Amino acid sequence: MDDRIVKAALIQATLSESTDSPTEKIKSSMTDKTVAMIEEAAQKGAQVLCTQELFNGPYFGAEQNPKWYDMVEQIPDGPTTKLMQDLAAKHKMVLIISLYEEDLTGVYYNTAAVIDADGSYLGKFRKIHIPHCYPGFWEKFYFRPGNMGYPVFDTAIGKVGVYICYDRHFPEGWRELGLNGAEIVFNPSATVAGLSEYLWKLEQPAAACANIYYVGAINRPGTEAPWNIGEFYGTSYFVNPKGQIIEEGPRSEDAVVLADLDLNMIREVRNTWQFYRDRRPETYKAIVRP
Repeated sequence: MDDRIVKAALIQATLSESTDSPTEKIKSSMTDKTVAMIEEAAQKGAQVLCTQELFNGPYFGAEQNPKWYDMVEQIPDGPTTKLMQDLAAKHKMVLIISLYEEDLTGVYYNTAAVIDADGSYLGKFRKIHIPHCYPGFWEKFYFRPGNMGYPVFDTAIGKVGVYICYDRHFPEGWRELGLNGAEIVFNPSATVAGLSEYLWKLEQPAAACANIYYVGAINRPGTEAPWNIGEFYGTSYFVNPKGQIIEEGPRSEDAVVLADLDLNMIREVRNTWQFYRDRRPETYKAIVRP
């Protein structure tokens, strides 16, 4: 069997501009910071990289303010996707970029664009599950629920899927991505300490071993004034198909987290744990009932 070792990277980055600043200034600052981190990852040999959720701004879901509608741009025709296509081609790197997407005027999504290593745009995933249930996560003010299902993208390094932040609490989508052929699933997130921190290293390793693929879990670090809804605790990590965390970033600092992923492990583990063979979809009725 041919070696299929992929060097993968995750970016976690603190906010570099005050939330009182104009949105274009915030976007420019965070984009410049992320571009520099992509360059760092490229120098270290990364072949695929994913950003944190809504990488070019703050986590503005902490409040309900029409100001943040100005963060939207089209995918793939907007300037950030075009910039990232150029970077992907320059570094021969697959990029997964989390952005605030404008579909139609007033119709916006929390979206990840997937760009191949030659700079070609492959498609996008729109966040399916939108939280609006406790202070500091008012996402239904900003995002319509995703309507494009669970696509898997055939990239230069393998088959890549995306799930975004709150989606990770829903096991059905993880399985859909596995059934669609995903070998690596990236989950760009903005998650704070407190309510769900204990789940951070429980759910995604469980999803990786239940579905037998790699997961790259990305979380932004630091706190963001004036909301201060909690500490975004970083600790972005990779987990293998056995559910083992193999690389982890720091808690509260900027970081490029790198790991070598042996995609042949997926076949090895699936030949041991026959979860896909032994599925009984004809018995699963309640989970798809409205």
